[in-house]
Amino acid sequence: MCDTCGCNVTPGNAHLVRGDGKHAKTPDGRAAVEVLASLLGENDHQAAHNREHFDHHGVLAVNLMSSPGAGKTSLLEATIEALGEELRIAVVEGDLETENDAERIRAKGVDAVQIATGSACHLDAHMVHDALHRLALDGVDILFIENVGNLVCPASFDLGQHRNVTLLSVTEGDDKPAKYPVMFRAADLVLLTKCDLLAYLDDFDPDRAEDALRNLASAVPMQRLSARRGATQGGVGIGPWLEWLRAEVQAQRERVRRGETQRPNVQPDGARLHDQAAPAVGQAHHGHGHAHHHGHEHGHEHGHHHHEHADHGQAHRPSGGG
Repeated sequence: MCDTCGCNVTPGNAHLVRGDGKHAKTPDGRAAVEVLASLLGENDHQAAHNREHFDHHGVLAVNLMSSPGAGKTSLLEATIEALGEELRIAVVEGDLETENDAERIRAKGVDAVQIATGSACHLDAHMVHDALHRLALDGVDILFIENVGNLVCPASFDLGQHRNVTLLSVTEGDDKPAKYPVMFRAADLVLLTKCDLLAYLDDFDPDRAEDALRNLASAVPMQRLSARRGATQGGVGIGPWLEWLRAEVQAQRERVRRGETQRPNVQPDGARLHDQAAPAVGQAHHGHGHAHHHGHEHGHEHGHHHHEHADHGQAHRPSGGG
């Protein structure tokens, strides 16, 4: 799939495989998949540096993932309106083209950097690193990374974030978690969005959607919300989402104080969609939902690490199942 669409080579990592790049010249007979595995390894290395940068500034980095049109930008607008006086927020926006989403965020008085990925259907750690040169993180509490609308590839790439949040709109099928298990297994939180429309939809059952999530052996929370209804109105506002964010900001502050960090649930299954050498790169992701000490961050592709369970009782999921 991704060997065909070419999404492994992005504007952020293209320098590694072109011209005099680190992986541009390969020995005779070297399989292309080895180049892709090398790119994934380089991505993980850059992601580790990104996360150290976030931790140094005391920033919680949250990766928002969904299909196109699920409401990521609308949720960010409502979140900024609700928390803008309490927490300082910055945003990295990812789309193939245009500055549309970044302009919407800037209109709320928040710094936003737009990444135009061209043909790449996901963000990678190199693109996020480049964007960080255009953001001042001093004093920022939360950096939201709004990934490209896509329910497959973003789950496979560590950007340096601490948490993954996957959105599922009620205008989509309630069987999406079953159809796209890699994406939903990567989530630390699932948000069922546009719930104000449920009164008009007779083919979406929120309980079926949650059953499909639980059938993936995922115990992460699923919240039902509407970004249009503010914090509390109608029982499907964004109040629980705001409380989750406040708790995560506090947990990040405690991790920074202890000299620890939090890695996201990047999926080895997703890596296999990008190359056939997942053991070479996927082995780095054995610690789902665990906090790691900073001292191990640079070498996380190799060897074993001391780790402890993350805050808030994040469930440890079966290996291979996320």
